[in-house]
Amino acid sequence: MTADNEKAAALHEEVARDNKGITPEDAEFLASYPDQQRKKVLRKIFILEGLASIVIGLACFPFLIDSPELSQRWLDADEIRYLQLRQAARRIHHPNEYREKGFDRHILFAVLTDWKIYLLIWAFWSNVTPNYGMKFTMPQIIKNMGYTSANAQLLTIPPYAVGALSAYGFAVVADRQRWRMPFIVVPQVAVVAAFAILASKAENIKDNIPACYFAICLACFGLYPIGSGVQAWNLSNLAGPTKRAMGIGFLTCVGNMGGSFIFVESEAPKYPTGFGSSLGFAAAGVVACLALEGLLWRINKKNEGLTEDDVRGTWSEEELERMGDKSPSFKYTL
Repeated sequence: MTADNEKAAALHEEVARDNKGITPEDAEFLASYPDQQRKKVLRKIFILEGLASIVIGLACFPFLIDSPELSQRWLDADEIRYLQLRQAARRIHHPNEYREKGFDRHILFAVLTDWKIYLLIWAFWSNVTPNYGMKFTMPQIIKNMGYTSANAQLLTIPPYAVGALSAYGFAVVADRQRWRMPFIVVPQVAVVAAFAILASKAENIKDNIPACYFAICLACFGLYPIGSGVQAWNLSNLAGPTKRAMGIGFLTCVGNMGGSFIFVESEAPKYPTGFGSSLGFAAAGVVACLALEGLLWRINKKNEGLTEDDVRGTWSEEELERMGDKSPSFKYTL
């Protein structure tokens, strides 16, 4: 039997089970459709998706402004003043931060040697590595429960809906409480619990469908708040727009290096590499966040013992400005 015939036979069997209005002739047509034509169709879809991203990216140049002062086309004077005062309240000093437009290698070095960012990268990996793997293999995991491809695709919708609601809810509460760590660690613990369930039940997944599907929803519940929480925590603890911009880019770049091809097809349905790696990265993220919280709390406590006179008597205004978030006047967000 040729490869095309094997594909057709497999599709015939699935149509017979699923019976969603696709005839055996339709299945045979899909199976015999030339690979080059399939790639051509997919290529067009990817080009259209990419063009949309490019257009939106180019639109950022005129629409994303550097400071409230440049927002006079859509903000009135009171709104601009409110934003200026709000920004000033979050800084140690009040210099004209937007005056410099050139590249500053000293700030780049400060970003590359900032230990806080590296701990947050570990926390970011607790989202990226399990999320990439889950995203590419969730339909297959659900199919291993005994569902057909069509139903498996449909059953991926509720977990993603749970993830979307979770991400929004945790972000709102974290902003209101002005405390980042617990709203990252709680989702990370949920991810640890989810992959622990999947790792222990996946070998007999068809006999544990409710528990495994609950674990998939729990994993999405935990995964999606982590990325936004980590980025917000990073942003809050970097002083100056240049370091913030570089710090966000550096964390995103290195953070997205987390492996995605960890769910090996030959290991189905147990996936020891995939579930084990996801569990390990999530647990490491918990440790990184707790370590960062403890270290930042310790630094804040130490700086609280310094008076304004102590600070001004030891460092000049220029030195404090150059120190940025390492200044004793800077209070870290926990």
